Amino acid sequence: MDVNAAVAAAAAIAGVLTGVIAMLAFRWSERDQKRPTRTSLHTDPVLPPGVDTVLSVLRSSAVVLDEADAVVKASSAAYALGLVRGGKLAVEPMLQMTRDTRRDGEIRQVELDLPRRGTGRGEALAVSARVAPLGSRLVLLLVEDLTEARRIEAVRRDFVANVSHELKTPVGALSLLSEAVMDAFDDPEAVQRFAGRMQIEATRLTNLVQELIDLSRVQNDDPLEDAEPVRVDELVAEAIDRCRHQAGTKQITMAAGGTADLHVWGNRGQLAAALGNLVENAVNYSPARTRVGIAARRIVASGGDMIEIAVTDQGIGISDKDKERIFERFYRVDPARSRATGGTGLGLAIVKHVVASHGGEITVWSAEGQGSTFTLRLPEAGAARDRAQQHPDLDEEAGPSATTSPDSTAYETLPAPEVLP
Repeated sequence: MDVNAAVAAAAAIAGVLTGVIAMLAFRWSERDQKRPTRTSLHTDPVLPPGVDTVLSVLRSSAVVLDEADAVVKASSAAYALGLVRGGKLAVEPMLQMTRDTRRDGEIRQVELDLPRRGTGRGEALAVSARVAPLGSRLVLLLVEDLTEARRIEAVRRDFVANVSHELKTPVGALSLLSEAVMDAFDDPEAVQRFAGRMQIEATRLTNLVQELIDLSRVQNDDPLEDAEPVRVDELVAEAIDRCRHQAGTKQITMAAGGTADLHVWGNRGQLAAALGNLVENAVNYSPARTRVGIAARRIVASGGDMIEIAVTDQGIGISDKDKERIFERFYRVDPARSRATGGTGLGLAIVKHVVASHGGEITVWSAEGQGSTFTLRLPEAGAARDRAQQHPDLDEEAGPSATTSPDSTAYETLPAPEVLP
């Protein structure tokens, strides 16, 4: 009897304890559910109303940080620039700026150079960072990428400097030669010699001014306004005729070949100038008694057939480092030879802009001591009109229209050319 009572008492105590433990577990679970978790901290709307929408339409990279320097909100551009990594602001100077602003509430702005991610060229990103308080706990960081703006500004600055230098050279020479003519007025031979030099410098100055005008025109004009079907044979014949005298002086054979009766759609004057510049360069940079070939063919490409015009020479060739810059304005592979031939350094820049504005591209293959092949690829007349209207905006220097390719020796595979002495 006493044993049964003891067992009953123990069972009662166990039941009471079980009930107490269950009640405590329920209360603990309910309290735990009300406690904010790490996930809820990131998903709950902690930004002031409307801020998220404003940040999403800003062109600048935006980062919002809380009082613990944790990233609350970051735009995709901020991740692309490498500003945010692992939920933290990865740029120490910017992080220090946010801390200072959080401490005193002052707006701060600074320009920084950041290492470029994903390249081994050591280039830097130029950015402008602005920090401002956002409410009582948050700090807003806005970062503007200034790299392209600085590059364009540098190009414009170099362009002005180059134009000034190129204009000063012939103008200064004309001034000195005119003084020499005045001093030698009683020496007919000296006057004739100095006058000849003055004509050369005047011609160089005229060519420079004209090419500056041409470059400005092709950059600003829409070639489709005066577009028409243009026979490629006529462009080639005009380019050869333009350089016939220089080629004859150096005993350079000029050969035309390829597929006949091809047409491209565009501005005849601009296309003739572009092809003429390529042929003139081929003649000027080729040694005597060599050969310059011009050939055209039709190639199949996605989006419509293209007309390919290749100009090949047996000249000095272009090094790899120069190939990246030959389409820049005033850049010369051989400055001494350019001055001797009257080159201005603007010819290939004009070619690049003309071809790009017509919806095409220019490629170059070259090897030092073996010669070069410049290849124009233009949409064939017919589908060309629509294709040319979709060409991308041009950059200030080299762009997608100035590329290098080892397969640009197309004219060698075409039918035997007609030799034009």
